Amino acid sequence: MIKLITASERHQANVGDWLKSHYLFSFADHYDPSNMEFGPLRVFNDDYISPKAGFPAHPHTEIEIVTIVLSGELTHKDNIGNQATISPGQVQRMTAGTGMTHSESNETDEEVHLLQLWFVPNQRNLAPSYELMQVDFLSTKNKLTPLVTGQKVLEDVVFLNSNSTVYYGSVDQGEEINFRTFKIRKTLLYLLSGSLLVNNVEADIHDQVRLDDQELVTIRGTSSATFILVDVPALEVNY
Repeated sequence: MIKLITASERHQANVGDWLKSHYLFSFADHYDPSNMEFGPLRVFNDDYISPKAGFPAHPHTEIEIVTIVLSGELTHKDNIGNQATISPGQVQRMTAGTGMTHSESNETDEEVHLLQLWFVPNQRNLAPSYELMQVDFLSTKNKLTPLVTGQKVLEDVVFLNSNSTVYYGSVDQGEEINFRTFKIRKTLLYLLSGSLLVNNVEADIHDQVRLDDQELVTIRGTSSATFILVDVPALEVNY
């Protein structure tokens, strides 16, 4: 099955003047029982945070949080001693596990654009942990670059407690990328810029293509495009 979800179908959150956010799934005060998750992927938010603003300290449990900064800088602080400024080309993973409190803020004079993805972990009662890695994915061309994974076949990638992988993709007009998968897995592709044909389905900026029961995902640039591809198990065995 292949499903196209257009940019206009994303939920635009009404949070305040300091945050512009689009939710790809049910989140916070937005509830859609038909769109709760995609395998273990529970949250995918596309956020813009204004200068000198952000999320104050707040708690999480039993969730894997992946943060990808596309422009600007985001400052992370948590209660287990981590403090870092995340820049474009870096990827952060936070394992909330049995309980973790953190804050996220834009301490600069420029807007920050970030993506945040939450995954249900494949183990309960994990100790809280944190990882930040320089990946330099934004300069890649005509390839998929793994950013975070729980699949042990990939190295030098941020670790995730889920049998899932998040890729950054870039393809020039007329070029093609083939992503081989399995019918027991699912693929979500979210367009950041440009336009694509995904298994012959036309997708434009901020559209999503969700696929399952596929063995090959063919991604062709109808213009130069960038995107996030999330590869997840159709059914994650948890706990």
